[in-house]
Amino acid sequence: MELPITYYKKSEYIETDTGNKVSRQSVISGSQNIVLGGKTIIQTGSMIRGDLRRVGAGHHAAIVMGRYCVLAKRAVLRPPYKTNKLTFSYYPMKIGDYVSIGEDTIVEAASIGSYVRIGKNCIIGRFAIIKDCCYIEDNTVIAPNSVISSFSIVSGQSPAKISGQLPEGTHESFEAYSKDYYSKFLSVR
Repeated sequence: MELPITYYKKSEYIETDTGNKVSRQSVISGSQNIVLGGKTIIQTGSMIRGDLRRVGAGHHAAIVMGRYCVLAKRAVLRPPYKTNKLTFSYYPMKIGDYVSIGEDTIVEAASIGSYVRIGKNCIIGRFAIIKDCCYIEDNTVIAPNSVISSFSIVSGQSPAKISGQLPEGTHESFEAYSKDYYSKFLSVR
């Protein structure tokens, strides 16, 4: 299936030197604590909470995203948190390369590997770990502290379950999808 070309108004997006395209209508809090690897698209209405981070020496990045990632409309990234002995702490979130996060999805995972596609209307619970090359179907709810193994297809709610396995060459198609999506996300004046 060939992806359609998506046009956006040049005035509505900021393009960085590394090719990141960030909507002016997105909410980026604590941008000094967010690292984007390059050629990442942050669409309209998305929210990245870089202001929610651990305080102290050695704790700089709250959210690190790899290359060729897509954060679709109204998606939210919040670092995971926990209370330990009356101390409230946020922990960093790491997202690999070629990751696509669907519309209206909320992510509070500890880490998401490379070559991962997360559908629309999903909730990824606190401290969840999604390993490389996974597909999370639309409307899936992943419980906090869950670990999703590589090449898994995950679906369902309360709790989500592994519903299938991806073939070994999937990472190549996810990489091609991400690069194709980026190349067809074009500006108009």
